Amino acid sequence: MRRYVHDGPLVIGGGLAGLSAALEAAPRPVLVVSPTPLLQASATAWAQGGVAAAVGADDAPALHAADTRAAGAGLVEADAVDALTGDGPATVAWLAALGAPFDRDAGGGFAVSLEAAHSRARVARVGGDGAGRAVLSALVAAVRGALHVTAWEDGRLGGLITAPDGRVVGAVIRRADGPVQVLASSVVLATGGVGGLFAETTTPTALLGEGLAAAWRAGAEVLDPEFMQFHPTAMDVGLDPMPLATEALRGEGARLIDRHGAFLLGPAPDADLKSRDVVARAVHRARADGRGALLDARTAIGAHFPEAFPAVFAACLRAGIDPRETPIPVAAAAHYHMGGIAAGVDGRTTVPGLFAVGECAATGVHGANRLASNSLLEAAAFGRRAGSAAATEPSPPTGRTAVPGLMAELPGDVLARVRRIMSDRMGVVRDGVGLRSARTEILDLIARHGPAGPLDAARLMIEAALAREESRGGHYRSDFPETLPVARHSRIAGFPGPMVRAAA
Repeated sequence: MRRYVHDGPLVIGGGLAGLSAALEAAPRPVLVVSPTPLLQASATAWAQGGVAAAVGADDAPALHAADTRAAGAGLVEADAVDALTGDGPATVAWLAALGAPFDRDAGGGFAVSLEAAHSRARVARVGGDGAGRAVLSALVAAVRGALHVTAWEDGRLGGLITAPDGRVVGAVIRRADGPVQVLASSVVLATGGVGGLFAETTTPTALLGEGLAAAWRAGAEVLDPEFMQFHPTAMDVGLDPMPLATEALRGEGARLIDRHGAFLLGPAPDADLKSRDVVARAVHRARADGRGALLDARTAIGAHFPEAFPAVFAACLRAGIDPRETPIPVAAAAHYHMGGIAAGVDGRTTVPGLFAVGECAATGVHGANRLASNSLLEAAAFGRRAGSAAATEPSPPTGRTAVPGLMAELPGDVLARVRRIMSDRMGVVRDGVGLRSARTEILDLIARHGPAGPLDAARLMIEAALAREESRGGHYRSDFPETLPVARHSRIAGFPGPMVRAAA
């Protein structure tokens, strides 16, 4: 296997978190590895709502922090949230300075939208529903013009390289012409979430938890992997992945109804703006009962749909739906992983030399239920912090290292089976019988196919879901519907566990 020595951070992932880290690591040389050309297969580019930050005159970081803590169902880490919300206004300003074309109000300030569980309109947006792609495009342009950044746009993570003392000192990267050992001063994992493990998802299907699996195998602690957020308004039009109908539609007054026209969450004007776990369960219940679930924007948005929400409007038309005249059929679908690799606000994990940022990381800012549009803020704000911290790590070693075997590649039919298992038994509503059968099937697949990243990630999530005998935030157990009085994290010790323990 070829060896490449890079005296600087190795950033694995080309979304908002990874590119923010790469830019802030300057002037240290940075190698960015992405499985596809930048802007492709990144969940950032699919984000519609925008960047949550206290940029309005009636807002403040403390108010943003309070809303974030309330949504997180007892598992939000206060210091991390204070850092996130405190960084919010400066992060939006930084993105705008890089060229992100945020919508502006008449006075030149940032135009902001109201989204579910926010007490203020605070989501900085682009073109109504185009924030993700526009923001990421600005960063891609900045990275391509940055002299300190080199990008490999054909590389996938195969495993992490460690020194005898356990420090992560590089990674095996699968490239088109074969695997390469890359030794680096530090490794920043920005590999995204696990949405591709589910048959019903709003994320790129390539997001399979491989960063989470590789970090666990390298000894990193995993935090709260059972907490998956299901977006309540994925468009149910037979596509994989499912197009997203942004939450901003409900912020503008669109309502969730069943096929008889009855409100799913009641007639109150703000009934559909409850936290995502509550709304997702209402949508799931209506569909399970045979009543169906639809998002009705005819009155709230109507004729303004094409210019107010162009991406959603275009997706509706492609599916043969005119949302100005017809309610949009919706379902709850896997959308965002709140758990992941345990990391601090600067991305440091429990393993020296290894950083994690963005959706693959669990910093404690989302708790059991992410507040809408905090994800893009976290990716940029903590990505910048991680890049600065990773740039201070020493040069890669020249001595002996432990090179892992490559994580196995799963055949398409096996991956399809995993996705069905996860949606059916690790979905919006779970129970012990389903979770135990899911664990048995995943362990059988591991025995047959070896240490594949998607199988490891699925196993970690299932084990933690079985151990959490309560319902909290995005984790709902029909056999344990109550929430325990004391909120405790799930922490999974390093490989070869998993040993799930509850801890404060």
